[in-house]
Amino acid sequence: MSLCCAISNEVPEQPVISPVSGSIFEKRLILKYITENGSDPISGRELTEDMLIEVRTPPVVKPRPPSATSIPAILKTLQDEWDAVMLHSFTLRQQLQTARQELSHALYQHDAACRVIARLTKEVTAAREALATLKPQAGIAAAPPGVQQPQYGAEAGGLAEQPTEEAGMTPEVIQKLQDKATLLTTERKKRGKTVPEELAKAEDVRAYKTLASHPGLHSASIPGILAMDVCPTDTSKILTGGNDKNATIFNKDTEQIIAILKGHTRKVTSVIYHPEEETVITTSPDASIRVWHVPTSQTVQMIRAHEGPVTGLSLHATGDYLLSTSTDEHWAFSDLRTGRVLTKVGDTTTPHALTSAQFHPDGLIFGTGTSDSLIKIWDLKERTNVANFPGHSGPISAISFSENGYYLATSADDSVVKLWDLRKLKNFKTITLDEGYEVKDLCFDQSGTYLAIAGSDIRLYLCKQWDNLKIFSDHTALATGVRFGRHAHFIASVSMDRTLKVYGV
Repeated sequence: MSLCCAISNEVPEQPVISPVSGSIFEKRLILKYITENGSDPISGRELTEDMLIEVRTPPVVKPRPPSATSIPAILKTLQDEWDAVMLHSFTLRQQLQTARQELSHALYQHDAACRVIARLTKEVTAAREALATLKPQAGIAAAPPGVQQPQYGAEAGGLAEQPTEEAGMTPEVIQKLQDKATLLTTERKKRGKTVPEELAKAEDVRAYKTLASHPGLHSASIPGILAMDVCPTDTSKILTGGNDKNATIFNKDTEQIIAILKGHTRKVTSVIYHPEEETVITTSPDASIRVWHVPTSQTVQMIRAHEGPVTGLSLHATGDYLLSTSTDEHWAFSDLRTGRVLTKVGDTTTPHALTSAQFHPDGLIFGTGTSDSLIKIWDLKERTNVANFPGHSGPISAISFSENGYYLATSADDSVVKLWDLRKLKNFKTITLDEGYEVKDLCFDQSGTYLAIAGSDIRLYLCKQWDNLKIFSDHTALATGVRFGRHAHFIASVSMDRTLKVYGV
């Protein structure tokens, strides 16, 4: 039976045993190791030369050493080098084993920490949602008849919910609407038919490519982005509403999420970014309209204008009033500041669920889409239906007024987009799309030069000629929203594939 040195793995010439670890070593190797480290190389415990136990083996008759030449010196040098290599190799093996153990322990600790953080985040999210749901109910107590409910606006740091009775369209409100419409009409006449010099040219739009795709804005467990809007004053900020019941504000330039707005109990289907304030508005099938303060990510108003799911939302040009539609067959006009419903109207002639809503740029008329394929034009001051546009088949999916105030684009479940002339009250152009094409959103740019369609893909059209400039097919699922950046220098779209995509030069 042969004995092997624990360091060199060779048969030792002078075997010794370490009483600390019980291992056998070549005496010269272990003495060198003890001189350098003062410990046993196997167990790491203290070891001295006196503690070594020699092992007696049968003597080996060695050949007579050669005569005194330079060869023995060379052999001695080679032997010393070999011993040093063995010691270094043994030390490296020990260090490698130690590093592996430390890495394994660190990875285990990191995995455990991630699990704890995920659990705590889930608990905090659930607590916030519960608080946001219970807070309006707890903060509003029943008042005696004839006593007005107190309102809690953003200034008071609370959440306001409007009383159920209608406040009415007062002469002051009507005068405010009229003054704003007069001002906007005057500005539009001043601009005339000139196109802004900064507006992107049709040739540039044709050359647009996909610049970025952002898939991390909403939860992956409940995929799908259902609505979007771009901040008019800072077009780098994009607001999205998702299937995960949250709304997200994202900066496309820094590629950072600014805020996540949590509070709705069902998916977020409509979103609006206020043009002048750090305020956003969201709606949901939970029958609520929420007004959010962006810096704090808190709800400052909760408007309950409907008894059914809210299907459409539009902000008046004054920035103070909201138009909303619902499956309860009514449209409502509410005060954004107080959360009060000023008026709520249902069409008794053809009662059908309302599917969409949009203010005219002047704000005195607006359009609603119905589930029975009809577009209705309403006079806001008189609260009366002044015109109807038939011709679609299937529920109306989207409507959009051009900024020039003359054109209205509409879509339904019939794979066409119809253009209406509001001066002549007739359909003057029908854009026929591919068979089975689903249109989910329509949007004119601020100048009224381009029209974007979101659905089975993203399509851009040049108004007046109605030429198809570009088709983007990058989304892997149905596109649900599209918006133009300032002067159409970029286009953004969202989809059920959970991505926000940005197109430009």
